[in-house]
Amino acid sequence: MFDDLIQLDSISRRFGSVTALSDVSLSVRRGEFLALLGPSGCGKTTLLRLIAGFLDPSSGTLMIGGIRMNNVPPDKRPVNTVFQNYALFPHMDVSENIAFGLKRKRLGKAEIRSRVIEALEMVGMESFAERWPAELSGGQQQRVALARALVNRPEVLLLDEPLAALDLKLRKRMQIELKRLHERLGMTFILVTHDQEEALTIADRIVVMDHGKIAQIGTGKDLYDAPTDRFVADFIGEANLLALASTEGRAESAGLILPDALQVDTRSADAIMVRPETIRLIQGNAPEGWITGQGTLARKIFRGVAWRLFVNMPSGEELLIDTQQDEVSSFEAGSHINFGWPAGRCKVLGK
Repeated sequence: MFDDLIQLDSISRRFGSVTALSDVSLSVRRGEFLALLGPSGCGKTTLLRLIAGFLDPSSGTLMIGGIRMNNVPPDKRPVNTVFQNYALFPHMDVSENIAFGLKRKRLGKAEIRSRVIEALEMVGMESFAERWPAELSGGQQQRVALARALVNRPEVLLLDEPLAALDLKLRKRMQIELKRLHERLGMTFILVTHDQEEALTIADRIVVMDHGKIAQIGTGKDLYDAPTDRFVADFIGEANLLALASTEGRAESAGLILPDALQVDTRSADAIMVRPETIRLIQGNAPEGWITGQGTLARKIFRGVAWRLFVNMPSGEELLIDTQQDEVSSFEAGSHINFGWPAGRCKVLGK
């Protein structure tokens, strides 16, 4: 069972007149893989650097393992950081890079050798001990950087976009390897990323950040299926955000027919969010309880596993539909499209 290892209470960080973090409170569970996700400038890297000890909060309290960490230097914290550029020493071979921190702690030669071998085995780099960093691929360098952090046996491993410099195929493979390594070690991992697919693939929970604040925290499924606002809905995956209005007290959306069972209070809600893959093309009558609509096909793109349809709605909004339905192949631009989805498969968003 998880218990809280890290607690941030009303943390803020200012750089002059700029507020990078504003009143952030967060608990990180022992042994979980947590992702800090958001666009550039949202505060996620600042938050990671505060946990690492490279920055101090302007206000608020940071606790790790029940101990206050405000103003405690990085080398006195039970954490290690893997950086985006790996920061390997070019004049040291792989073993020497990994052993560097242990030598600074003045551990015995036998223990250093044993722990370096153990760390190399963790990341599958046993046969590269005597290689130089310049002789390694990007993925191999990333593994050495991981081993150098893990050899110190920290309670928390901080990952500052460590896969950003890798090509797409290697990045996806390393995502799975990171997840497997976390499961094997049972250590607390905190990953900073701007890649929502990466966060969904790896993390147990995701913290979505926007303008120095936490927008929403949850599992990938929670955030994908039930975003709390437009920002999260749009940032996690792809979403159709369709405007709602009210006529004589009843919710309406131009081009959509809403079932009576869909209860919407338009005083607090103004949009319906539906994912492209949820929408189905309809021929004949729609099942009971579905939201249905009509539009005109603007264009279609074959994406390998599905067709992407761009449908113009009567409201002027564009609807994205991802479908594998066979009839799509016969549709041309200008075709009339009937579509729908179960009312329970969309999310009503507030103003």
